[in-house]
Amino acid sequence: MLVSARFPMPFITIDSRLAGRAAEIHYRQTGEGVCLCFLHGGWGYEVYPLDRQREAIQGFQVIVPDRSGYGRSTKPAVFTIDFHRCAAEETLRCLDALGIRRCILWGHSDGAVIAAWLGLMAPERCLGLILEALHYYRDKPRSRAFFEAMASAPESFGGNVGRVLASEHGEPYWRELMRSEGQVWLDIARSASDAGRDLYDGRLSELTVPTLVVHGACDPRTEPGELDAVRRELAPQQANCRLAGDPAPASRMHIIENGGHSPHSEEPSAAECSRVVREALALWSARK
Repeated sequence: MLVSARFPMPFITIDSRLAGRAAEIHYRQTGEGVCLCFLHGGWGYEVYPLDRQREAIQGFQVIVPDRSGYGRSTKPAVFTIDFHRCAAEETLRCLDALGIRRCILWGHSDGAVIAAWLGLMAPERCLGLILEALHYYRDKPRSRAFFEAMASAPESFGGNVGRVLASEHGEPYWRELMRSEGQVWLDIARSASDAGRDLYDGRLSELTVPTLVVHGACDPRTEPGELDAVRRELAPQQANCRLAGDPAPASRMHIIENGGHSPHSEEPSAAECSRVVREALALWSARK
């Protein structure tokens, strides 16, 4: 990891509702230029790293914080059904502590939900949003067995997954993290009738930040109709931008036919993901 003179230590301390107390947040920092903040998914950064995206992110200052509960940051986190919003608040405090006024946000899976919430909560801080493997529905029946396995039998995902998670999060804590993540998604599903169908309190259509949705056509975490729902939510942004004659802020969805849950790190989809991400980054970085 490269650490610039501007950020001499790879830790910051902030108040965090996600941690339920003051938290020490570890972050990775490489490169120089417009800031690109990458928000990892529910298993942490090292399972789906940006290694295959070196060309796409060249020329940017890349910040990758470990959320509370993950990696080398304060453990454990408080996994309640609003943890995505809590994580968005924590991310804003991280950006404040690092002196980053505006940046591009790239979120993967849970990180994509967090990035979308950041776009709703603080659009003035966001040059653009890359939402990869975005979740929309609260209740995800096709993934229920997956979340139940996380909550009850994290070892069932295999030795290699366990080794990566143990290396990043620590032994035996990685099992607690997996159980917490799986259980909170089961709790989120149960909240669907009271809190509404989607993870954004019906507000995703209010996004005004330039948005690229990148999704694998073979993503096993995607429900039937989920991407169509996202398209409908983002349609008002596209229409408003066309009326204003401003193409830059318009949202766009790119489906990668051979992509799974992590197009940026999977061999069959990484090159295509890199291409569409690089196009968006080039456009949005000019808006700084």
